[in-house]
Amino acid sequence: MAFMEKPPAGKVLLDDTVPLTAAIEASQSLQSHTEYIIRVQRGISVENSWQIVRRYSDFDLLNNSLQIAGLSLPLPPKKLIGNMDREFIAERQKGLQNYLNVITTNHILSNCELVKKFLDPNNYSANYTEIALQHVSMFFRSEPKWEVVEPLKDIGWRIRKKYFLMKIKNQPKERLVLSWFESSVYTFGNGIRLQADLGPDKYLSDKDFQCLIKLLPSCLHPYIYRVTFATANESSALLIRMFNEKGTLKDLIYKAKPKDPFLKKYCNPKKIQGLELQQIKTYGRQILEVLKFLHDKGFPYGHLHASNVMLDGDTCRLLDLENSLLGLPSFYRSYFTQFRKINTLESVDVHCFGHLLYEMTYGRPPDSVPVDSFPPAPSMAVVAVLESTLSCEACKNGMPTVSRLLQMPLFSDVLLTTSEKPQFKIPTKLKEALKIAKECIEKRLIEEQKQIHQHRRLTRAQSHHGSEEERKKRKILARKKSKRSAIENSEEHSAKYTNSNNSGSGASSPLTSPSSPTPPSTTVEHAPF
Repeated sequence: MAFMEKPPAGKVLLDDTVPLTAAIEASQSLQSHTEYIIRVQRGISVENSWQIVRRYSDFDLLNNSLQIAGLSLPLPPKKLIGNMDREFIAERQKGLQNYLNVITTNHILSNCELVKKFLDPNNYSANYTEIALQHVSMFFRSEPKWEVVEPLKDIGWRIRKKYFLMKIKNQPKERLVLSWFESSVYTFGNGIRLQADLGPDKYLSDKDFQCLIKLLPSCLHPYIYRVTFATANESSALLIRMFNEKGTLKDLIYKAKPKDPFLKKYCNPKKIQGLELQQIKTYGRQILEVLKFLHDKGFPYGHLHASNVMLDGDTCRLLDLENSLLGLPSFYRSYFTQFRKINTLESVDVHCFGHLLYEMTYGRPPDSVPVDSFPPAPSMAVVAVLESTLSCEACKNGMPTVSRLLQMPLFSDVLLTTSEKPQFKIPTKLKEALKIAKECIEKRLIEEQKQIHQHRRLTRAQSHHGSEEERKKRKILARKKSKRSAIENSEEHSAKYTNSNNSGSGASSPLTSPSSPTPPSTTVEHAPF
């Protein structure tokens, strides 16, 4: 949970996209090794934190597992002799803290299962692939025409969404992909474990949810990847699609093999190269067209990124429409929760389109968002769209609509040649349920953005108050105030002394008496020098 330790009645929130931060609070030396006590925090609430104890060997094991990402991570080196010296332990602790900072601020690493298990073992200790395989095998007992070929281990970034390569028994050469998602168990700080909902944004009733999942195979659109089969219950969902050897748009950009693990494919691409301008224009136009279709239908999406776009020849087809029904958080959620003007699912889709367009153009994601300046692009028309979705001004003032993007020069002259007529009939009752669910998703987003904004303001104020320059200013002001107070006290004391003398001389003067007339005043004029 991002902001509260106690869940709302009837709903337990475990948002896997809420960032985890980790700070080493202390170290303790035992007979043969040193343990590091680490404070881990989920989101901005200090109440939602816990302690873990790790040895250097635990860090080393994690680092070896992360080597698949191809990144050079700053783990301090091993030392066999003198590794219990106080100075060495203090220096190693600094190095391990830097290592934690690097892996928790890398967008892909911080969301991977390996890092989550290292920092939050209570909530990420299960073998999700094994659990999914057990459930899928049970399902196929009643559906004997399907058969599991192999697990597609870690090809996606979601921890609880698992994939399997499938085949139909009477068509053994044809390959399909099954995706399985199951609800999690959330562990509170006091050790109580409760079954969480499918996703933190699942607001559909179980009945409506299952009906909408089963409706997905009927969705026909030239730019939506067809669902072959779909079913769900109150705690899980299973969908089957055709397997595409070419993979996703992200696989094309990164020159990756679709079956490889997510970390290996995308963390550190060997060659960074964007797409050709015509590809950018065509793919961008196709994606915008399907977003407009879903928006017009009142179907919430909010999950656009390059791995959710399948390439079928020269055609882009959108994947994972089920994610919003499952209530799953977006891949880019930690980005757009920072900007209060990105507060509808339509504006989320547009902002995410900006991320996707950046990757298509430059062959890599932006280093940070908002983007202050854009590298040279194949066309200024590309930069114009990027500025409207990722710049400081856009993030501060709000996103354009999908219709506005379609009218921009980069996409307005693209000719689409498809003849397939879109079909997606959603019953009125389910449309109303989707509308209410969408409003609830946006309400949670707005509340989270509000709390992040308040936390940022408080942090800035505390940082400013504690800065060296500010401390110097306060010292100078304190000195001035003290000096001014001393002067005022001195003047007051002098005034009292003068009044006391005047009073005393008036009572004892032999030249005047209360009955004597006041002597006339005398003016003395000084002659000029």
